[in-house]
Amino acid sequence: MRWVVGLVGLLSVAGWQAARVNGRIAILEKENKASPDLGDAVLYLEGPTGAADRAPRVTVEIAITDKVYAPHVVVVPAGSTVRFPNHDPFNHNVFSVSEPNTFDLGLYGRGETKSHTFTQPGLVRVYCNVHPRMVAYVQVMANRYYAQPGADGSFSIDNVPPGRYRLHVWHAPTTSVK
Repeated sequence: MRWVVGLVGLLSVAGWQAARVNGRIAILEKENKASPDLGDAVLYLEGPTGAADRAPRVTVEIAITDKVYAPHVVVVPAGSTVRFPNHDPFNHNVFSVSEPNTFDLGLYGRGETKSHTFTQPGLVRVYCNVHPRMVAYVQVMANRYYAQPGADGSFSIDNVPPGRYRLHVWHAPTTSVK
């Protein structure tokens, strides 16, 4: 069994210039064993932000191979597009019922790629109705103050303006996919 914990902490960035927020997270599983998949975490700051704090839109890919979405977790700014190329020799139907980012790409086969643009911030759970154990997560962010940690749990969020922020940590649940 695995425990997934969301961590929230308060953070103050002092001074007149933007600063770097960095650190290292550790996620403990049953019997206090370290989680092997820290890269599936998302850290983000919530606080005083405005239009200048929005990140540029990006296009990223979540590939479908051997009935698995890879990567398992992506984090993108609102307005970004995620491509879902199908590398399997059979059809998949990529969809989500996560409000307000619901979508259904329909059934498509090997060598085809379909995309969706995520316009609203929030966590989006992505499934396949042909293979119900397939799941990926798209964390859509309202501002540019976020990061995914490295394999060792280290992270860095650059150019954070002075102010008080709430630091959130979210980690994807482990899924069985085959």
